[in-house]
Amino acid sequence: MRKIIYIILSTTLFIFSCKQRNTPDAATIVNKSIEVSGGHLFDNLTIEFDFRDKHYKAIRNNGKFQYERVFSDSLGIIKDVLYNKGFQRYINEIPVEVSDNKSKEYSSSVNSVHYFSVLPYGLNAPAVNKFYLGNVDVKGENYHKLKVTFNEKGGGEDFDDVFVYWIHTETNKVEYLAYSYSEEDGIGFRFREAYNERNINTLRFVDYNNYKPKTKNVTLENLDNLFEKGDLDFLSKIVLENVTVTF
Repeated sequence: MRKIIYIILSTTLFIFSCKQRNTPDAATIVNKSIEVSGGHLFDNLTIEFDFRDKHYKAIRNNGKFQYERVFSDSLGIIKDVLYNKGFQRYINEIPVEVSDNKSKEYSSSVNSVHYFSVLPYGLNAPAVNKFYLGNVDVKGENYHKLKVTFNEKGGGEDFDDVFVYWIHTETNKVEYLAYSYSEEDGIGFRFREAYNERNINTLRFVDYNNYKPKTKNVTLENLDNLFEKGDLDFLSKIVLENVTVTF
């Protein structure tokens, strides 16, 4: 009897071990995706682009960063600067004080645009947690499906946002992403479809078709199925214009 139990346990452990070895590693998939998109070149450069009615500039220098947003309003030329040590707003080149709440709001807004502009770069940061959800087909193409969460420490103001990425199994490129975020009345969802891929100074940039679910009775991980069924509403296009890259 003991021998039979031993055989059953050994077989179960062997099967479990095989499954673990055969499950792709999420961190490896992300690193490959970052590499084909530009890799370490993102660590030390200047990127500028226009998004809607604002001009953005990112300066990265081996861990040090300065993210800028410039636009005009009734007060004049507004320049928001987010860097390693904090946030500063300028009006007509003069630094001005803003409340803590406004500072957090402006910082989050500036960071969000710069974050999305260079994805998947940044997904191997220490505060990022990656989980493999499986191998799926979307519109006849095969993808690794990954879930990404963030630690509170080092995860930014929106550390509780959750992302899902669909990375093509052959090209290693991110072609779809989705995320959930906090709203006043609950949780919001977005699904993005990449298009207009282009290489600028060897770095990959894309634009996105932006969608939301028709109802809130959904799960983040199921948005790809809703997309294929046509059960998402088109919201907008996320278009980066006049992109320049200098090293």
